[in-house]
Amino acid sequence: MQKFPMTGAGLQRLEEELRKLKSEERPAIIRAIAEARSHGDLSENAEYHAARERQSFTEGRILELEEIVSSAEVIDPATLSGDQVKFGARVHLVDEETDKEATYQIVGVYEADIKQGLLSVSSPLAKSLIGKSVGDTVSVPAPGGDRTYEILAVTYG
Repeated sequence: MQKFPMTGAGLQRLEEELRKLKSEERPAIIRAIAEARSHGDLSENAEYHAARERQSFTEGRILELEEIVSSAEVIDPATLSGDQVKFGARVHLVDEETDKEATYQIVGVYEADIKQGLLSVSSPLAKSLIGKSVGDTVSVPAPGGDRTYEILAVTYG
């Protein structure tokens, strides 16, 4: 069975989504299907077909989340240290072309959210950062050409 590395916070978010799907979304869909069935002919009942489609998506997501949660390998960044970038690190970078600074935490694939500063360990930027240290420069392929970043700080916890 494949293990999925993730932070404790990421696992909690996935477990909460799974709980919500099972305890709130699933019963709501069952009610919507029952309501749509009560309207008669199912072959031309758009409400029924929409509810069944929502049910199919939700059941698929529940199965996916159950597999991810059961295969999660929680890594606690607080137990890590050093100035070398590893899974769980918060990395403060500066784009050498624009001087724009950003901070990202390197997290598991299923908990990544770039808007929250959570960078997937499988992303090109994270792959180029892993193993590097404060002061190192990394080059990352981007659609508009390679981007170069300098690592300003690496923190854990």
